Amino acid sequence: MLLETTCGRGQSIFAFLAPPRANEVRVKIKYTALYHTDVYFWEAKGQTPLFPRIFGHEAAKVVESVGDGVKNLKPGDHVLPVFTGECGDCMHCKYEGSNMCDLLRINTDRGVMIGDGKQRFSKNGTPINHFLGTSTFSEYTVIHEGCLAKIDPSTPLDKVCILSCGVSTGLGATLNVVKPKKGSSVAVFGLGAVGLAAAEGARISGASRIIGVDLNPKRFEEATNFGVNEFMNPRDHIKPVQEIIAEMTNGGVDRSVECSGNINSIISAFECVHDGWGVAVLVGVPSPDAIFMTKPINVLNERTLKGTFFGNYKPRTDLPSVVDMYMNKVEKFITHRVPFSEINKAFDYMVKEEGLRCIISMEEKLLSVHN
Repeated sequence: MLLETTCGRGQSIFAFLAPPRANEVRVKIKYTALYHTDVYFWEAKGQTPLFPRIFGHEAAKVVESVGDGVKNLKPGDHVLPVFTGECGDCMHCKYEGSNMCDLLRINTDRGVMIGDGKQRFSKNGTPINHFLGTSTFSEYTVIHEGCLAKIDPSTPLDKVCILSCGVSTGLGATLNVVKPKKGSSVAVFGLGAVGLAAAEGARISGASRIIGVDLNPKRFEEATNFGVNEFMNPRDHIKPVQEIIAEMTNGGVDRSVECSGNINSIISAFECVHDGWGVAVLVGVPSPDAIFMTKPINVLNERTLKGTFFGNYKPRTDLPSVVDMYMNKVEKFITHRVPFSEINKAFDYMVKEEGLRCIISMEEKLLSVHN
């Protein structure tokens, strides 16, 4: 299949996409969105560059064809791709509290399909690498069946696509991992889409005090729509953020969620929770070289630090229920829409921190598919 795609920011290109092989599914992408992870790896910061590569991992799709062995999907099904999968057979998949699938766990360095170690994309015979097993900046893509969650076909694809990564990650971090009690206090570090989804999870849980921490004061006004009722800009204070929060909350917040990946923010998120019962969850991904440092007494005094990928949701098992629960509220995350031919605008919005999510429509493009 000859199709239109892009290897990141820049002009679209025509590339060849092979049919799906065993346990793989070829899908037609209707809508996709740009996420910080795509920009981070496109800029090749903090990792070994792997180019050429087709980025993108937040999307909504329709199954076009399936390979041998695919049991749970058929052409015409509506699906969401997920960067970390669920094979259903490994120890992690069978363990109720884990979504770290042995076979399909996130691997940012892998540019090939798991089945045979080869790419499905190519141009003039030269292979083009995959990204997070999804590569959604393309009209069609091939994905392992275990990384696709089947959803209700009546769900609007131009909205639900953002639940395939960031929003679900933030919601799950709060609802599934830190689990704030009704009337409790929660601090959210980083008020991008993931952080605001985490705040939304705190609001749903009944937290009465939700403190948003961000260096960008422009985030504060829109954060009120997601349950945040107090704000803090670290630049406004001489003392460390954790000390200010401890003073504000009589010893610390009950829960905190760190969504920026900044190592200093991670330390603050851990040290700002109350001793005896405080729990902090790490969502943002720090630099591979970052080192977490805190005094051992902070651990001995019964503060807990947890980590999470995709909010502890098992993609195929849990994502359909997340869609049912939150579908009617996702619109407030969507601040921009562009056709695929103007994908560079989405990069500009992200880099300039304008808005939350930009939906990229594959239906509105200048070029068409050629079979």
